[in-house]
Order: sequence, then structure tokens, then C-alpha cells
Amino acid sequence: MSYIKAENLTKEYGTGELAVAAVSNANFEIQAGEFVAVMGESGSGKSTLLSILGTLNSPTSGLLTVNGRDVYNLGQDERADFRRQSLGFVFQNFNLLSYLTLMENVMLPLATLKVKKREKQMMAYNALERVGLAAKVKRLPGQISGGEQERVAIARAIVNKPPILLADEPTGNLDTRTGRLIMEFLRSLNKEGTTIVMVTHSAEYSHFAGRILHMSDGMLVQ
Repeated sequence: MSYIKAENLTKEYGTGELAVAAVSNANFEIQAGEFVAVMGESGSGKSTLLSILGTLNSPTSGLLTVNGRDVYNLGQDERADFRRQSLGFVFQNFNLLSYLTLMENVMLPLATLKVKKREKQMMAYNALERVGLAAKVKRLPGQISGGEQERVAIARAIVNKPPILLADEPTGNLDTRTGRLIMEFLRSLNKEGTTIVMVTHSAEYSHFAGRILHMSDGMLVQ
């Protein structure tokens, strides 16, 4: 059984003759432990598809199952639990809170976890240590480089050890050297068993993935 399975996923904006399909009848399967890159021109629907996979953007029609569960048939609270337990998100613009320390930013996904604060701090420290930033846990995002901010974003995404990581242009704001370092780290996570779906416009970085899905005008193409 496929770990992630999309059947005729469609996302339309507007109604009637004015409706525009950002994603149109997408069908694909992803096995547990795969590293899949989604490529296409700007406006091709890549990020919309990723947001649907992340249960952040309900499809207009179609079916999405993850590990056998119809995730859009879950109640709102159940879907939030699924997101917290199963998914990690890495965004192009980092989405770090400027007034929180690096550790506090990484602890955000643990807010509803019913464990002591000290344990949450240790989980965040371990995640920051994995990305090489254990010595800077008390700094603010504005006190570190863009590449380091992206590493903090990755630490936040993996702090609760989710089985699936969704990354939207994780190297889009980085120089080539730093981008390669980020990709090497993602590949190491994948080798440890994390399933990764990454949106990218970079042909170079797409080769870090084991498989590429191409999108054009909202549709998956061969």
C-alpha cells in the first residue's frame, strides 16, 4: 500500500466560468521513505499541491490518503493532530518569529505536547544540535545568517520527529554553497527514513531526490 496516495486531486479558485484550477486531477503515489521533488514553472501549482499534502488547503475534489487514512475526511481536531504528529514543514521564507530565540522558535510545534518544559527544551536543543546550531540557541533570528535561519526552520520541522517532511523551495533564498549544505542535510534525513516531498525550481537540487514529479498549468506531466 502506498504511504501517500493522491486520486484526482483538484483545487479550484472561483466558481463557474471564472473558476481557475491551481491543481487539476493530480494522481500519484509516494512510498514510505521516498524523496520526491516537485518541479515546474512559477504558477504551475507546485506550492498549492504541497499545501494540500500538508492538509493546509482543502482540495475542491479528489482524495488524499496518508498511511491508509483519508486525511480530508478527518474532523478539524483530528486533522490538527495528524498534522502535528505526522508532518514537518519547511518554508522558503523561514517563518521564524523575530522576537523569539532560536530555541523558542524550534519549540513552537511542541506547544500542545503534554510534557514538561524542560523536556521540550531538550528536544529543541537536540534538533538545533542536529543542524549545527547548538551554540546559538539563545540568539534571535535577526542575529544569524539566512542559511542559519533555514537550518533553524528545518530544526523546527523535525523537532517532533515527523515521518513526513514537506519542504517548499527550502533553498530559494540561499546562495549555492549554503543551498547544497541544506540539500545534503535533507538527504541525510531521508536516508534515516524520513519521507520528503520538496518543491523546487532548481534542476540541480532536484537531483538530490530519488524521483521528480513535473507540473505544468496545474497538471502533473510526464
